[in-house]
Amino acid sequence: MSNPPDSRPIVGCLLGTAVGDALGLPYEGLSPRRAARLLGPPERYRLLGRWGLVSDDTEHSCLVAQALIASADDPVRFGRALAWGLRLWFLGLPAGIGWATLRAIVKLWIGIPSDRSGVHSAGNGPAMRAAIIGVAVPDPLALRAFVRASSRLTHTDPRAEQGAFAIALAARLAAGGETVAPDVYLDALRSALGPEAEALTGLVARVAESANRGETTEGFAASLGLAKGVSGYVLHSVPVALHAWFAHPHDFRAAVGAVIRCGGDTDTMAAMVGGILGAALGPDGIPAEWRRDLRDWPRSVGWMERLGEQLARCRATGTTERPLRLPLFGVLLRNGVFLLIVFTHGLRRLLPPY
Repeated sequence: MSNPPDSRPIVGCLLGTAVGDALGLPYEGLSPRRAARLLGPPERYRLLGRWGLVSDDTEHSCLVAQALIASADDPVRFGRALAWGLRLWFLGLPAGIGWATLRAIVKLWIGIPSDRSGVHSAGNGPAMRAAIIGVAVPDPLALRAFVRASSRLTHTDPRAEQGAFAIALAARLAAGGETVAPDVYLDALRSALGPEAEALTGLVARVAESANRGETTEGFAASLGLAKGVSGYVLHSVPVALHAWFAHPHDFRAAVGAVIRCGGDTDTMAAMVGGILGAALGPDGIPAEWRRDLRDWPRSVGWMERLGEQLARCRATGTTERPLRLPLFGVLLRNGVFLLIVFTHGLRRLLPPY
């Protein structure tokens, strides 16, 4: 009887993405100074008491996992499955959706093929859902094809795809369990992307230099002119997330906290670095109280664990299965409640301390 596949890197990636997303969500859009005064340090969930809820970063990562389960080693089939997943996700009336992603999904629904649905944007939508691809697709050439299929569904700017590949590559290397030196990662990224990605690899070279001399992630973000918060531009968010990984390769709590303290697009950066560290450390490397207090539904911790185990089984056997699904009614109910929570949180931001 064969041993079951090791699902820890995949499950850890999904849960790490979700935990980072939920921790960073209340801080999104705030400057570091205002976030510290209004919410305090990112040591627990702060959106709904001590309970954590996820946003589109986690939802898209789960959609990618479902598409991988349904497509085996075929990136074209994967792209089509993910396109349908995004269409159905939109029917659930999600509370948060990026402008580029919204336009791409509308194009999908009016009949534009998935290979022409993307819009020209260098936002971090593809990067936020890329870590799980890196863990599930170990072959370097196939990894590039799967990242391209995921990215171009919504974003056609080459920088968006390159940033997504950078996160996927980080998760792939981290999943091996060994510490990845910044210079080793940089060489692998340059080899995979070539000279056309010099804007990104040049920034990653700065990341490596900063991490090697022990600079904090907050200090690195400030050196990029992002002292008041990191934007959703992929050449801002991805380098900062990579820096936190290099600075804290074995400490999930420290890595996620570092990017949240940078301010700005905190949920996406925390989701990206959470996915990388989750792949490296597995579920047990994520603080137990953060896993326990993540109380979303129906996309629960248990559901994501089962989805990750299903993906690990399919990748190990090279087969496809019908992926786990969520009930549309449950998603609609949850999203309605989530919208009220986010609205209440937004009102709280209007009040002091400033």
